[in-house]
Amino acid sequence: MMRILLFMATNVAIMIAITVIFNLLGLKSTLDAQGVDLNLDALLMMSAIIGMTGSIISLFMSKWSAKRAMGVHVIDQPQNQTEQWLLSIVSRQAQQAGIGMPEVGIFQTPEPNAFATGANRNSALVAVSTGLLQSMSADEVEAVVGHEISHVANGDMVTMALMQGVVNTFVYFFASVIGHVVDRVVFKTERGYGPAYYITQIVAQIALSILASMIVMWFSRYREFRADAGGANLAGRQKMISALQALQRSHEPSQLPGELAAFGINGGGVRRLFMSHPPLEERIEALKSQR
Repeated sequence: MMRILLFMATNVAIMIAITVIFNLLGLKSTLDAQGVDLNLDALLMMSAIIGMTGSIISLFMSKWSAKRAMGVHVIDQPQNQTEQWLLSIVSRQAQQAGIGMPEVGIFQTPEPNAFATGANRNSALVAVSTGLLQSMSADEVEAVVGHEISHVANGDMVTMALMQGVVNTFVYFFASVIGHVVDRVVFKTERGYGPAYYITQIVAQIALSILASMIVMWFSRYREFRADAGGANLAGRQKMISALQALQRSHEPSQLPGELAAFGINGGGVRRLFMSHPPLEERIEALKSQR
């Protein structure tokens, strides 16, 4: 709840800041002089509603959609020693991290992978793949679970969803401003919106979304380092390093949908700007350099 309140306060503060900047720079009067009859306050409010609604809905549906998208088998009653062991590991680490016991699940895929999701740190879902259980040692799986528990304890799912909402808000706002200017000033549309507005707004949204995604991905990479450190605290630093090295030896895991991908993407150059995870070698080096 505190994160949601902070998120709303941040949106309000940025909305006020944009209004002040527009007024101080005389941009609003310049737009008015050009015949751009644009109500910036109303547009900011509409942009916030559009930008936040999708992210908040996605957040609250994240557990439900993850179970169905990945075919997660939730362990209600353990059917074998592996499921019993997995439940005990998650329970112990959840207590260490000070969060409620998450739902625990397994999904069928040969690649080693895992994810955590949920709108509430005390009602989350932690799931691991069959490939992870089969290809990694018990210590390494324990470290992976610690990484996911740390995501939950850090509130990463909530933070990422709310950050995306903020980004969506301002992408829509600035794309709409650009569309208005082009429609009114360049194409001289006097009433309503002409085709230029809709075409320009769509193009601007695409371009701004690409730029904004770099910011979101930068934060995503930052939270992976934090989750690695958290996993090291919960399971042991050497176990966390071994888990990353095991992943490094395996094939690159296939992409999970949306924000579910949790454990390893490599790349470089321009591609790095759009990576949700740092290269595994950097994550390993960061753990090794911890004191």
